[in-house]
Amino acid sequence: MHPLEPDEPAAVGPYRLLGRLGSGGMGRVYVGRSAGGRTVAVKVVHPHFALDEEFRARFRREVDAARRVGGQWTAPVLDADPEAALPWVATGYAAGPSLTEAVRDAGPLPEHSARVLGAGLAEALAHVHALGLVHRDVKPSNVLLTLDGPRLIDFGIARATDGTASLTSTGVSIGSPGYMAPEQILGKGATGAADVFSLGASLVYAATGEPPFAGDTSAALLYKVVHEEPDLGALSGELRDLAAACLAKDAAARPAPAEVARRLAPEGAAPLVAAGWLPGPLVERVSRSAVRLLDLEAEEDGAGGAAASGPVSFAGPAVGVFGPPDASYGAGGAGAAVSSAPLPRGGPADARPSPVPSSPAAAPPAAAPPAATPPGKVSLSVAATTAPGTPDGRGRRVSCTVALAVAGALAAVLVGSAFLFDVLPGSGAGGDGDGSAGKRPPAATGDAPAADGLVPKSYLGKWRGKAAAQDGLVALGTFDVTIGQVAKAGERVGTVTQTDLIGGTCVDVLTLTSATEKQLTAKAVGAKSNGGGCSQTAHTVWLRPVGTELQYTSEDPKAGDPEARLRRVRG
Repeated sequence: MHPLEPDEPAAVGPYRLLGRLGSGGMGRVYVGRSAGGRTVAVKVVHPHFALDEEFRARFRREVDAARRVGGQWTAPVLDADPEAALPWVATGYAAGPSLTEAVRDAGPLPEHSARVLGAGLAEALAHVHALGLVHRDVKPSNVLLTLDGPRLIDFGIARATDGTASLTSTGVSIGSPGYMAPEQILGKGATGAADVFSLGASLVYAATGEPPFAGDTSAALLYKVVHEEPDLGALSGELRDLAAACLAKDAAARPAPAEVARRLAPEGAAPLVAAGWLPGPLVERVSRSAVRLLDLEAEEDGAGGAAASGPVSFAGPAVGVFGPPDASYGAGGAGAAVSSAPLPRGGPADARPSPVPSSPAAAPPAAAPPAATPPGKVSLSVAATTAPGTPDGRGRRVSCTVALAVAGALAAVLVGSAFLFDVLPGSGAGGDGDGSAGKRPPAATGDAPAADGLVPKSYLGKWRGKAAAQDGLVALGTFDVTIGQVAKAGERVGTVTQTDLIGGTCVDVLTLTSATEKQLTAKAVGAKSNGGGCSQTAHTVWLRPVGTELQYTSEDPKAGDPEARLRRVRG
């Protein structure tokens, strides 16, 4: 979870936002808390969907249907406002990583955990199908692993995008390549049997660490799902037989969810969950996440209440020049207006400004010369008075897939003043003139290029590791780096796939600049297939061998100069 950006709302409906979980094809997801203290996940749809009346009608219907889902192993819909400027929906918050993240970080689940996972998801699907609903997007990133059992999220809501004008214009599809059933791909419609197929594919991923269908492109994946048999890897015994049955090409041949649940857990999933179902490392991880959330809530309590939400442009600038405060405890800004009605729990002392963009005409005059510069990675110019120690300001965070948090770098925060963020090193004065942060590693010396201009074998293969930005202050998730052989500089040498903390991915394409035994240098740019939440800015990447590992360093100021220590996962 990451701190909120300045252009994001401090509250949505009655929910005070604590941080941002990430973003997907449909919208942004936040962690929020109700006035009564309940923690929720709030999804706010992207603006281009909000402008589509057909989407709004579908969203309204799907929310009404999803409210009926209250069975075990799901995250219930608690509240929604389909009529808001940006429609939103709030569901119960499940504290735990997605199946995607858990497997990527710790490897496949033990067989016992995989069986409990499959049984819980099957029971959830049986309940939902009995209501006449179909999920249509069961996949590892929509499965959360909590101490109280698995949770299947996003029931039904994803269908709101199906058939809208925005669907055609943005390329959004219902379902995920590799986990969609053949009949979905062929346009024959999705019944409950399609969910069973997706469940089988997710079960294979959970138990083996690899999806049953692999491919370099969406087209290749879709072709394999329709025409080729799944790769079940090391699965054996009943688990293998059940997965194969779920992945049958013929929808009528697949077992019903209730049968899947019975075969995996004859006495039901609940007793197995109560006895402890997650392996030790995951239990520790979930517990740490819960503690961090409690700490964040305590900090937010100390900071006071939040302002009510207003329209937010996700494409607007995350930082800007802010003008004098208005009468509502907020500050207007460069292309910004403020909605700051306090929540019922507090008055002016509890209110916090919530900058939201408006027309550029609202831009105030340029800020006065700097009056103070707090320490840390963020350069802050103050045009009025400051209130040091007030945990109220929010810095910008941008990343390859989700934005970076840099608010923690501030030692002094502004209240009711004009301010200008010079957010990342090299983005303003003091840089080298092109926006670079000057983080490039020292040049490797005393080493000749590889023979014939080829990449040394020590770099070839697939590498994986945890990534962070802002000198390790901000976790980015997992980086998968694949390096192949090329004949000369200027050719594509590999890719970097970033998987964020909720399973979203962005891909950078690497073009070779130079390579020696001591250092490989490449130019990276976002792949054309990336979604709207991915940065497409060109930047430089260096790989340096450190023993049996690779040190990944980048000069990408807008992403906080990500770094990672990578280990080889495939030669």
